[in-house]
Amino acid sequence: MSNAPLVLTVELEPQAQKWAQDLRTAHFPPARNIVPAHVTLFHALPFDSAPQVLDHIVTNRPAPGVRIEAPFSLGGGVAFRLSCPEIAVIRSGIAALFPSASLKPQDRAPWRPHLTVQNKVSAETASTLLATLRSAPRPEESHAAALRLWRYENGPWHPLARLAFDPPVPA
Repeated sequence: MSNAPLVLTVELEPQAQKWAQDLRTAHFPPARNIVPAHVTLFHALPFDSAPQVLDHIVTNRPAPGVRIEAPFSLGGGVAFRLSCPEIAVIRSGIAALFPSASLKPQDRAPWRPHLTVQNKVSAETASTLLATLRSAPRPEESHAAALRLWRYENGPWHPLARLAFDPPVPA
């Protein structure tokens, strides 16, 4: 088994996940579109203890809400800002389980949740998509279906676990 770093992502509920995947399929460069649409919580968790710790954290937790906000420019791509305070709390709890030095700088930095639907394209191509997406319908209110744990393999990700949330609590 590899000691490659682990990537932890949020999987959205099925309708929002399909919407995000359809956008990613349509606008992400095909050669670079090697992982499904996702919201990254951690880019490189230490391999050794993460699966057991993450399973413990997600057990019996109702699905947290996710608000899909306005799209924004990545320069060479487009992403949607997300508001998901409950997931931010989960992320903070997970981060606290690891010594700070064992996390990469990107994972120690403040979390800015987003959903990337286009990347590694020209600024002009990205600007055109951004203008289109600003007026396009989107599923504004959603929720997380699961956390997904992946092993990073120098490009592709190998799925290790899908840690499902309980159904969301009715509003």
